[in-house]
Amino acid sequence: MSIADNFHAFQSELQGTKCRLVAVTKTHPVERLHEVYAAGARLFGENKVQEMAAKQPDLPPDVEWHLIGHLQTNKVKYIAPFVHTIQSIDSLKLLLEIEKQSAKHNRVIYGLLQFHIATEKMKSGLSLADAEEILQSDAFRALQHVQLTGVMGVATFTNDETQLRREFRELRGYFELLKQRYFAPQSAFKEISMGMSADYKLAIEEGSTLIRVGSAIFGAR
Repeated sequence: MSIADNFHAFQSELQGTKCRLVAVTKTHPVERLHEVYAAGARLFGENKVQEMAAKQPDLPPDVEWHLIGHLQTNKVKYIAPFVHTIQSIDSLKLLLEIEKQSAKHNRVIYGLLQFHIATEKMKSGLSLADAEEILQSDAFRALQHVQLTGVMGVATFTNDETQLRREFRELRGYFELLKQRYFAPQSAFKEISMGMSADYKLAIEEGSTLIRVGSAIFGAR
């Protein structure tokens, strides 16, 4: 099947759900990005700042760029002029740098709080206590150029459905708690980004609103 066929198959799977597809374009050449764009994709996810910044000028301006990999504060400036959503916010320090850089361009950058839900220690992310500490801070309340719209998590790399469901439910629970305590009046706080090529079906069943899919669209790299 072609890239377009794969993308359309996903779109038909998502019909009737609240879930949208982020096409993960990391390591794929710009020509393939144009293929999936022509098929209708508008949400593109990249792991690395340098790669996103290099590809962005070659794509149409209506692409919604999502940074889904770990982001160092010293690299925010390279994507601040155009990035739509940073899905991997894991510290107040990073939030403050995003605020500083987006203010320079007089725009608002959206963000998701990344939680650690996997058993693998090397996967990054916040605990609930970490997240609440950020949200209760005066520094967070003063932000004007960053808007949090939800949560993100990367599940354990496993075929164990019970474990995956448990981790997805944990993330959804964090979302619901934060929504109730901190974002109740804000309709924009609505995203639960979870699920990738191998586990997206379970993630959708557990309430995902954004799935991050690369290999199932583009094939193996």
